[in-house]
Amino acid sequence: MIYKVDNITEIKSYLKELKRHSQYDLCEYSDSSIYRRINKVLVDHKLNLDELVDKTRSDSLFVERIVQEITVNTTEFFRDPDVWRLLFKEYLPALKKKREINVWHAGCSTGQEVYSNNIILSELGLLDRSRVVATDLNNKVLNVADKGEYNLRYNNTIADSFNAVINGNATTDKSGFEKYFDYSKETAVIRVKDNLKKCVEFKRHDLVKGELGGYQKFDVIFCRNVLIYFNTSLQARILKRFHDQLTNGGMLILGNHEGLTGFFKTKFVKNGPVFIKNNAFHFEY
Repeated sequence: MIYKVDNITEIKSYLKELKRHSQYDLCEYSDSSIYRRINKVLVDHKLNLDELVDKTRSDSLFVERIVQEITVNTTEFFRDPDVWRLLFKEYLPALKKKREINVWHAGCSTGQEVYSNNIILSELGLLDRSRVVATDLNNKVLNVADKGEYNLRYNNTIADSFNAVINGNATTDKSGFEKYFDYSKETAVIRVKDNLKKCVEFKRHDLVKGELGGYQKFDVIFCRNVLIYFNTSLQARILKRFHDQLTNGGMLILGNHEGLTGFFKTKFVKNGPVFIKNNAFHFEY
């Protein structure tokens, strides 16, 4: 039996069924991304598209499982170390002018980026005055992030990345590393210490459906390697939300292959890896 679907129109019809029978709206994900992922679901579960529709209509647990499979959850500690080093040395020190610092990690996945930034805030002496909210569509990855425990096999470059960012060199020297992590050789598990977790709230939120309510404006918003999976119309709506929820001079940090086009180029100025609201490096007090 052939499980893959060649017609993107059929896949878009399925996404409408998914939206109709669940809380998930994936209709504005980019065609190329959703095409690959729906086909992978079909092959992995040995379903044709009609069978996938039937299970989506009748099995809520199945829907949760396949949405976890469809949504992208790739992250790591200090991903793109050069970016993090610039944030550490040149951009985040400006937050020292703030009495309280509000940070939003949108699409936080399993949390490594959240803890990477908290390490930088700690090194800058800013963590105690920081309030961090980290959101994702996927409850499963949020549970991992909240627990803060990771298999070292999948995070085996963390010590080198830590040193490349914090100490300025990529060596196996773990100077300072133990302040933030516990490591068990027996279980090969690395655990984030409580000093990095105490200011973080992990929360389910769907970027597709609206702004993050109930919070003050943010000084920094991270949304790295998320927008590339959305079509241009949805990207524009999300960028407007980010703009509206940033303080004047607030920083938006996107992935290396993400940027701003058209209207939003007039609302931010690009400064290295950072997009700064309102073309001015100025913070509200």
